[in-house]
Amino acid sequence: MSHTSHPYAMRLGILRPWRSRWFSARGFAGALKEDIMLRIFLDKKLKGAFVDSVEIERSPASLNLIIKTARPGLLIGRGGEGIEKLKKDTEAFLTKLRKQKPTPKSKDKNQKSGLKITVEEIKSPEQHAKVMAESIAQDLERRLPFRRVLKQTTAKIAASKGVKGVKISLSGRLDGAEMARYEWLKEGQVPLQTLRADIDFARGRARLPYGDLGIKVWIYKGEVFEKDKQVRQVK
Repeated sequence: MSHTSHPYAMRLGILRPWRSRWFSARGFAGALKEDIMLRIFLDKKLKGAFVDSVEIERSPASLNLIIKTARPGLLIGRGGEGIEKLKKDTEAFLTKLRKQKPTPKSKDKNQKSGLKITVEEIKSPEQHAKVMAESIAQDLERRLPFRRVLKQTTAKIAASKGVKGVKISLSGRLDGAEMARYEWLKEGQVPLQTLRADIDFARGRARLPYGDLGIKVWIYKGEVFEKDKQVRQVK
């Protein structure tokens, strides 16, 4: 029986960079757990802000979070109020987390995290699977017909410049049906095994009264060869 591989994980070091960038000779497990808990916290905190990714960079004295979003104004807020509140809440979360089980790097439970948050705007939201998965979830939670959402979102992504193919799948009790089912729509080509294929993939979840619906989005943006690999990674 075959196993499904995550398209992002398959391309790490080939087309995709690591989203956690740090080194720890001691306390690797504690720092890794802190990264995971921090991502879960930010995922809940930034729901509705159309965040594509959160990148974590660590040094002995600082922690840098790079948040890539389609709506930076919503995240930053008026006069920077939003980002200051996010920083304060994140520092409080990290302090609480480190008091429970401090890592060797931060044995002092009251140590300051040296937190820095950088917000970056993504230019073409239709080319980012995580943003589109969140958009689909919002439409489904507003009780729009799932087939209409599927068709409109697929057409919107396919019309974006640079997109060669798109596939979207929904699973669960669609339209409140008694039996869960799986529906998908595809336009263009989406090669899953070609490692030089630039594929963005994301999962999402729509919470409805009759149960959660699973969302998966694949966006294919063409093949990347050695000569233009660096350009794609910068974007």
